[in-house]
Amino acid sequence: MNNATNNKKGIFLMLAAMAGFTIEDAFIKQLSSTLSIGQILMVVGLCSSVFFALLALKSGRNIFSRHLWTKATLARMGAEAVAAVAFIASLSLVPLSTVAAVFQVTPLTITMGAALFLGERVGWRRWAAVCVGFIGVLLIIRPGFGGFNPSVLWVLVAVLGVAVRDLVTRVIPSSVGSSIISFQAFASLIVAGGLCMLISPQTIAPITSEEMVYFGYTIIFSISGYYAIVLAMRVGNASIVASFRYSRLLFSLLVGVFIFNESVDMLTLIGSVIIIATGLYTFLREHKAGLAHSKNAGVVL
Repeated sequence: MNNATNNKKGIFLMLAAMAGFTIEDAFIKQLSSTLSIGQILMVVGLCSSVFFALLALKSGRNIFSRHLWTKATLARMGAEAVAAVAFIASLSLVPLSTVAAVFQVTPLTITMGAALFLGERVGWRRWAAVCVGFIGVLLIIRPGFGGFNPSVLWVLVAVLGVAVRDLVTRVIPSSVGSSIISFQAFASLIVAGGLCMLISPQTIAPITSEEMVYFGYTIIFSISGYYAIVLAMRVGNASIVASFRYSRLLFSLLVGVFIFNESVDMLTLIGSVIIIATGLYTFLREHKAGLAHSKNAGVVL
């Protein structure tokens, strides 16, 4: 297939992945109305980790090999667990549309973290875009105003967790396969869920047949979305395909409004547009800087 065809396929896969993650979020939000966060984490973590463990074993990998359990992989698991707990907590307490809008600041947070902790070179234009992007977040959450919901801070904790996870992933050797990393990530949810049950008054409740169906769809869309996003980045041009990650916000807005009867005010929409615009700008500048670096231009854009 030619490059244009590959990019179209990559875009389609990315849109499918974002739609899948949005549907997964919707089912988790529904489950959180009847089940505890700890129980949701344990069920999703157990089922998904078994899937990726079987996938790893099928490819001849030993999931318990000592060289796979390093400080970096354990740190990644910890960040994954924190992000998952915070994200599910936010889904249970905050409108889906708001969660999705604030969560779009994740790429900007990763850019900032890469500059501060990994020594990556970030020019003033990208630093300005990061700052403007966080202004968009402030427009959405509005701290200090009457409409401020403290529960939205859980989304920011989730953003930090995901940013740390992705930054740590960059220093994990390529010899640690994606199936192993995925197994470890979902296994961490089991531990996180168990800790939530121990340190809070949460209890394990009987799972109804309807909830079992919700869990089934949650796991299916979670695994399918993960698989689709990996394929998308491998098939299409990264600079084109990755920008369609922001479609998740559109899908979440639609689900929030039409499924959960949420209302979206003008400040939230303006903040969302600012975050997406600065995120796309930052991504394009990073891509351009990467091309310049590969040509030994020695210029930070």
